[in-house]
Amino acid sequence: MLQVAFIRDHKEDVINRLAKRNFDATQLIDDVISMDEKRRQLQTQLDNTLAESNSLSKEIGDLYKSGKAAEANVLKEKTSQLKEDSKSLNDQLNQTSNALTDLLYKIPNVPHESVPKGNSDQDNEEIFNEGDVPKLFEGAMPHWELAKKYDIIDFELGNKISGAGFPVYKGKGARLQRALIAYFLDKNTAAGYTEYQLPHLVNEASCYGTGQLPDKEGQMYHDSRDDLYLIPTAEVPGTNVFRDVLLAESDLPIGITGYTPCFRREAGSYGAHVRGLNRLHQFDKVEIIRVEHPDNSYNAFNGMIEHVKNILRELKLPYRILRLCGGDTGFPAAMTYDFEVFSTAQDRWLEISSVSNFESYQANRLRLRFKNSDGKNELAHTLNGSSLALPRVLAGILENYQTEDGINIPEVLIPYTGFDKI
Repeated sequence: MLQVAFIRDHKEDVINRLAKRNFDATQLIDDVISMDEKRRQLQTQLDNTLAESNSLSKEIGDLYKSGKAAEANVLKEKTSQLKEDSKSLNDQLNQTSNALTDLLYKIPNVPHESVPKGNSDQDNEEIFNEGDVPKLFEGAMPHWELAKKYDIIDFELGNKISGAGFPVYKGKGARLQRALIAYFLDKNTAAGYTEYQLPHLVNEASCYGTGQLPDKEGQMYHDSRDDLYLIPTAEVPGTNVFRDVLLAESDLPIGITGYTPCFRREAGSYGAHVRGLNRLHQFDKVEIIRVEHPDNSYNAFNGMIEHVKNILRELKLPYRILRLCGGDTGFPAAMTYDFEVFSTAQDRWLEISSVSNFESYQANRLRLRFKNSDGKNELAHTLNGSSLALPRVLAGILENYQTEDGINIPEVLIPYTGFDKI
């Protein structure tokens, strides 16, 4: 979440930059400043009341020592009232602080100055395009037909077991899926990321820490009995590794990677554009997460972009990169670049990765700080990216590598699959 001091000092700038999201923050910002003023007044009153109570307690002790019990008893009555006042002020302060936090949770991150204004994905900017789109033979199929033809993904079986959006990978399809996971993890660890195995269920505090709550509550699967959420991405448990952590400046940068299944309700997603692997309720993803010094976070962001580029070059998939407009940028992100692979059989672009810099927004929620060179505690910057999400990468491979007599395997994956063709 945004820091109150930043909002107070940059009120008009915050309002103007949030307007890039088509988000009118004027009233919320005024409410935050007003609530913070009330909080500070209550804190001052509480501090003064406690100071007076402490002073009187010392004076009472001195009076008893001097044999002036009557005077001491008079002051004791006053300290009793001060204690009641302190309790009342402390209760008011807690209520006001909680109300202030609730207001701050409603405000998305301010977009980076380079983020274009826009309403939807139609306003995103293509900034890079690489790779040759293959010319497929007549009668080339989309991946859901290939999956059925070669019996490698069974959507109907998944529907029987769980429902739509829960495919079953079989035989060489399952092995290709496992190969992609191992390949992505090996690429990430070779680039310096430490591999983690992370929980697939997280508590409410973890969801608030990375900004899924309260923004995405309806999109997550929730177990109400234990109050746990199935993760929508490894970003949530991975970033919460650092919740309530004070790092040394020398600890930075930190990079971790992890494979997890991901679970999303995807309420309201229907139509031909979500067929097959295009949109699922359960899917696999390998994530990269970075904790950076604020001065280096955008250099790290660019490095993450190059890292994902390199993976797609090795897979020899045609792809493009989009800079998301304000209206399509996620709630906690300051800037996001999306990678999309071109599906030749479907004649459309499929999103396969998002790389985001959250600046200090998540760190403020997480209370993730480092001690800087001046000895002061400072909020770190957090970043994350898909490296990569498997379903649409797999769809791109199946469709772009198909031939009339089977599906070729990208050369870089053959050591992982143990076969070169389906």
